[in-house]
Amino acid sequence: MNELAAEKPIEPVGPVLGTERIAAVDTLRGIAVLGILVMNIYGFAMPFAAYNNPLLMGGTEPWNLGTWFFTHIFFDQKFMTIFSMLFGGGLIIMWERAQAKNAPFGRIYYRRQFWLLVIGALHGYLLWFGDILAGYALCGMFVFLFRKMQPKTLIIIACLMLPVALLMSYGSAGYMAKMQTQMVEIDALVAAGEELSEEQATTKEQWDGMAAFMAPDEETVRKDVDVHLGDYPGIVEHRAPMVVMMQTQSVLFFLIWRVGGLMLLGMAFMKLGILSGKRDTSFYKKMLSIGYGLGLPIMLWSAFDLHAHGFDGMYLFRLGMTWNYVGSILVSFGHIAAVMLIVKTGTWAKLMARFTAVGRMALTNYLLHSIVMTTIFYGYGLGLYGSIPRMAQMLFVVGMLAFQLWLSPMWLAHYRFGPVEWLLRSLTYWRRQTMTRSA
Repeated sequence: MNELAAEKPIEPVGPVLGTERIAAVDTLRGIAVLGILVMNIYGFAMPFAAYNNPLLMGGTEPWNLGTWFFTHIFFDQKFMTIFSMLFGGGLIIMWERAQAKNAPFGRIYYRRQFWLLVIGALHGYLLWFGDILAGYALCGMFVFLFRKMQPKTLIIIACLMLPVALLMSYGSAGYMAKMQTQMVEIDALVAAGEELSEEQATTKEQWDGMAAFMAPDEETVRKDVDVHLGDYPGIVEHRAPMVVMMQTQSVLFFLIWRVGGLMLLGMAFMKLGILSGKRDTSFYKKMLSIGYGLGLPIMLWSAFDLHAHGFDGMYLFRLGMTWNYVGSILVSFGHIAAVMLIVKTGTWAKLMARFTAVGRMALTNYLLHSIVMTTIFYGYGLGLYGSIPRMAQMLFVVGMLAFQLWLSPMWLAHYRFGPVEWLLRSLTYWRRQTMTRSA
């Protein structure tokens, strides 16, 4: 550090205000959080196994199977990829802002991640099992260590990390195949009324949990539907083991490699000016052509390949997820480039301004999805769980999208933050943030 930097006074760091925000980033974030709902609706409205297997619940009709094909090709993992990259990009924005003020940042950042972890855990256990916030908080704690690296180095490390999740999945498939063989003997013992050993009982319990994801039988599906049409305590108890697995094993064996790698890519892309719209239009046109030109054919192959294998869960873990794993990253590059071109050319300016508002309160809007959708589909609300066809579920997505595009600008016209953003900022900086714009 040179003498001028050393003598620069330390300024307090605070939350990023409206005048300091990057509009292109907020617009992309708003589109991403709404795009995520297109896939999450399957987890809200049906047993989770139907997410990857459209044949499980009413998927044989052309319109429902076609809905799965469309969402798989254009949405599945694409907007989660963008959201992950934006999370890493946001870290760079916050860090560079703290550097410019010569302000301490690490302690504040980790406090923010801790409270995000708490919010994510509460979301998972109390609202919906598919929470991503807890995993993002943990991955964010890890990628913070790489913030000072050059973009090229970040991209190289990301490319080394991303394949690990695929290797983990392939290894898990081998483990599950071994368990499947063991279950033949265990099922025979159960049918004969014999008592299982402790090891066999543990194997059966683990397999029952995995089978619920991969290939649930009719009884398992019916039980899941019955539970979600029941009372709130029963639903909380039912999803608790799943949430534990997703916030522990899934983080260690999948998210840290996939999401962590994408966060590193986002950090590099932010430093290169890609996510903030600073590159010229010719760059984004090339990015769009490469992303869609390579990614969409891979995604078409992915969809037809899974269909050809009957959406078999074991095949998905062993090889079937590979094409979407790679293709989703490429297609997301195309999505990012398309949004940046729209922003830079001023196309649909009023609509983009609404997406920008959604992005500025993305955390609130994400949690609002769970509040509204579980109330619609679960037994303590309207009780529509397991009864709405896949294509019709998209109507709920469109309705929610329209509602948040209306609500977010109206809210931000009066308040500086979304309500959950206000809470997170108040906890992060350990002082109550001013909420109203008049103040």
